[in-house]
Amino acid sequence: MREVSSDSITKTVKALVIQANKILPEDLVHCISCCEKTEQKDTARAVLSDLQANIDAAAQLDIPVCQDTGMAVIFAEIGQDVHISGENFEDAVNRGVTEGYTDGLLRKSVVRDPFFDRVNTNDNTPAVLHTRIVPGDKIRITAAPKGFGSENMSALRMFTPSAKQEDIIGFVVDTVKKAGSNPCPPVVVGVGIGGDFEYSALLAKKALCRSVSKRNPNALYAGMEKEMLNQINALNIGPQGFGGQTTALAVNIETYPTHIAGLPVAVNIGCHVTRHASAEI
Repeated sequence: MREVSSDSITKTVKALVIQANKILPEDLVHCISCCEKTEQKDTARAVLSDLQANIDAAAQLDIPVCQDTGMAVIFAEIGQDVHISGENFEDAVNRGVTEGYTDGLLRKSVVRDPFFDRVNTNDNTPAVLHTRIVPGDKIRITAAPKGFGSENMSALRMFTPSAKQEDIIGFVVDTVKKAGSNPCPPVVVGVGIGGDFEYSALLAKKALCRSVSKRNPNALYAGMEKEMLNQINALNIGPQGFGGQTTALAVNIETYPTHIAGLPVAVNIGCHVTRHASAEI
């Protein structure tokens, strides 16, 4: 049994939420750069160039890449041979979020009640925490701050098993079409297929944490990713909604077994600063 202190968890979460908000994943930055080179519309190329300049400035000036520094979504894989000493795990995570958003000068955007009492908690907690118990004696934490301009454009549909591939593709493409410029394209589209109602949404969220350069290992789903991306980029929404062929940078599909009577499909849209950072303790 390996012992991990709650303080080390707090320090890791603090570092990750700051890193994720200020430095984008290299694969995402590279993808935006490549899209600028292939984009045919002048305005779209200019917008993509501006996005890259903003990304560079954020890294150089040590400031957030976007003013919406998001709600802190935390994925944690906890080894079954780990014993956590000190405060409980959830409190340690939330303390890390508080310290990260305070010391990192990140905007605090969480309200304490969703409807009747929308008062800011002033520390960006509580985080949205997803934990899994896995083999081993390590803890792997991923911070994925999620802005709500894109989050608000997400959708979920409970298909029946009679649905065809084109029905699912059409639902995903139509979701992006309805979103228009609201999620600050070019977007990353996370798609969750399978599980049940809530698990399909979780799959879609996790899909946003996959590299935009990696396709689904199943060739059939990889083919769907490619077709969805092609159709989305044919919508002519373009970077920031000014038109062009770069509406999405990637479509990532994650799947899970499901019930014989169901076929849940969730779409979680991420903006051009789809952020995530990971570390192992």
